[in-house]
Amino acid sequence: MNTNLTRFPLTRKISLGGAGIVKKIEIGGDAPVSIQTMWKEGITSVLKDSPLYNEDALVSILNRIETLSSLGCDIIRFAVPDIDSARALCLIAQYSKTPLVADIHFDYKLALECLKGNVAKIRINPGNIGSKEKTEIVVKACMEKGSAIRIGVNTGSFPKDIQNKVESGAMTRAEGLCETASRESDVLESLGFTNYCVSMKASSVQETIEANELFASRCSVPLHVGVTEAGPLIGGIVKSTIAFTHLLQKGIGNTIRVSLSDTPENEVITAREILYENGKRSGGVKIVSCPRCGRNGFDVHSFVNRWQTELLSMNKNITVAVMGCIVNGPGEGKHADIGITGAGDSIIIFKHGEIVRTLKTDESITDNEIKLNTLYSCADKAFREELESL
Repeated sequence: MNTNLTRFPLTRKISLGGAGIVKKIEIGGDAPVSIQTMWKEGITSVLKDSPLYNEDALVSILNRIETLSSLGCDIIRFAVPDIDSARALCLIAQYSKTPLVADIHFDYKLALECLKGNVAKIRINPGNIGSKEKTEIVVKACMEKGSAIRIGVNTGSFPKDIQNKVESGAMTRAEGLCETASRESDVLESLGFTNYCVSMKASSVQETIEANELFASRCSVPLHVGVTEAGPLIGGIVKSTIAFTHLLQKGIGNTIRVSLSDTPENEVITAREILYENGKRSGGVKIVSCPRCGRNGFDVHSFVNRWQTELLSMNKNITVAVMGCIVNGPGEGKHADIGITGAGDSIIIFKHGEIVRTLKTDESITDNEIKLNTLYSCADKAFREELESL
C-alpha cells in the first residue's frame, strides 16, 4: 500500500436507522466504511392486495436481507417506482434490522409515502425529481422523520446550464458532477438539513475518481462512492477495485456500493474484499484458494461455490484454504486455520499445515460418479465437523 498519498480530512458524520428494530448506522467521520447493495427484484409481492401477492414473499425477502447482512452488508437500497413499491418497502422495513433505503426518481410523493414507515434513508436525484420546491418538501419531511438523504447525481441528469458547458468543452463531466452535487448540497444546507451524503457516479473509473476528489477538496459532506453501470462480474469488479482503492487510500469514501450485473451477494462480497485489502475492514472468514491446474486432485471450484456464502457468513476470525493438490495443500496452505485438498483417491483436511483427516473413496462402489459424489459428501461432513471445532 502506498503510504505517500495525500490524504483528505475526515468528513462530518451522519446517521441513519435506529427506528423500531432497525440498526443505527453512522456514515462519515471516524465511522467504518459501510457496504451497500441494491435489491434487484420487485417487492410488491409482499402486499396482500397485489395481484403478485405471495404468502411466503415477505419471509423470503427478510431471510435474504439477513444473509446479505451476515456477508457484511450494512445498508440495502430498493427501487421505488410506484406507490405499491413504497407501501411494500414500508412493510419490509417494519421487520428488517438492516437499514433500508428508498431509491426515488421523478415522483417526490413516493418519498413521502416511504417516510410513513421505518425507511432509514431517501435517495433522490434532484436532476429528475422536478422543481426545487419538491426537493424542499422531501427534505423537510426527512427532517421531521429523522431520516437521512442521499443526493445522487449522475452524468445523465445534469442541469441544463451544466450540460451545455460539458457539451461545449467548457467543463469536464467530472467537474459537472461535482458542480451539480455542490448546488444540491447548498439547497439542503440552506434548509438547515445536514444529515445527508452525496454520490457522483459515472461509468468511467477516471471520472469517478476525479469527481470525488474534487468534491472532497471542497466539502466535508460524507461520500457514497460507486462506479455506476460497471458491467458484468469481472469487468465490474476490476473497475470498482481500481476506483475504490485509489479513493480509499486517500481517505475518500464513507460508504460504497459495487454495481455489478450480477447478484447482490457478489456485490457485497466484492466490496468486503476491497475493504479488507485496503485495510478498512478486518475480522471474519478469509478464503484463500488455488486456481486449479493439471495436477488437480480436488475440485476447488465446486467446493468454493458450495461453501463460500456459508463460510463468509460465519462469525469466526479464521483463514480457510481450499487447494487443488498436495503441492498447494498442507505446504502452501500451512498458514490457514483449516484447509482441504486432494491427493489421488483421497481428500485431506488439515489445520495449520498438519493433516487431521484423510478420507478415501469407497472401493465397494463400482460407479465412479457415485463413488466421487459419496467421497465429496463425506468430505463436506468432515470439513464441517473440523470447522465447528475451531
